[in-house]
Amino acid sequence: MFDFITGLFQSIDDVMYYPILIIVLAAAGLFFTFRTGAVQLRLFGTACKLIVEKPSSSQKVSSFQALMVSTASRIGTGNIVGVSTAICLGGPGACFWMWLMCIIGASSAFIESTLAQIFKQRNKNGNSYGGPAYYIEKALHLPVIAAVFCIFLIATYAFGFKARDIGLDDSELSFWK
Repeated sequence: MFDFITGLFQSIDDVMYYPILIIVLAAAGLFFTFRTGAVQLRLFGTACKLIVEKPSSSQKVSSFQALMVSTASRIGTGNIVGVSTAICLGGPGACFWMWLMCIIGASSAFIESTLAQIFKQRNKNGNSYGGPAYYIEKALHLPVIAAVFCIFLIATYAFGFKARDIGLDDSELSFWK
């Protein structure tokens, strides 16, 4: 049973990761690049100045600290292994395409962060919370899709990443049977 589920997910992954995901990410990045006037290039100097700026006394988190938290949440071992594998298999051409997609994809990251700021919520203590599910619900007015997003995200973190990371095999996942 577990082999069937694994095979099903693998065949879906084979189609969704390449070519569909690459095309969707490139198209979204190009769309956001043109709609924002290439914000990732136009405001690069300003971004660099803001990162090294000393925080004011009223700020709880400096710009540099916010950048580090954001970077830590976006970069993981998969990125490191993926880059080294791409360079080994693709050579210098892989570096060019990764840099190009990085520049194009930066506009998507900018839009995602902007939406998170616009649609964040505050609790009674004044702390902020939110994320993609919140702006799917609030901006697009699609609470069902937001709930589905949450369910898939929880399932991915609970089962998708952990079972693979710790190397469980079929006999160790007897709860699936």
